[in-house]
Amino acid sequence: MLNGESAELIQCPYCFEWITIMVDCSVSEQQYIEDCQVCCHPIEILAHVRADGHVEVTALRENE
Repeated sequence: MLNGESAELIQCPYCFEWITIMVDCSVSEQQYIEDCQVCCHPIEILAHVRADGHVEVTALRENE
C-alpha cells in the first residue's frame, strides 16, 4: 500500500502476545513508541515502507 494506513501484526517483545498496529504508509521511515495493547509496556516501533508499498516493521523493547 503506497498511501493510507496498513495494519501490521507484531509480537510484543515483553509479553510475546501478537498485536496489530497501524502504520502510516505516507511516511517511508518511522520510529516511535507505542504501548502494548496487552501488557502496556512501551514498544519501540521501527517501520520502513518500501517503494513497492511493502511495510517492514521491527518491534523492540524501549531503550535497548
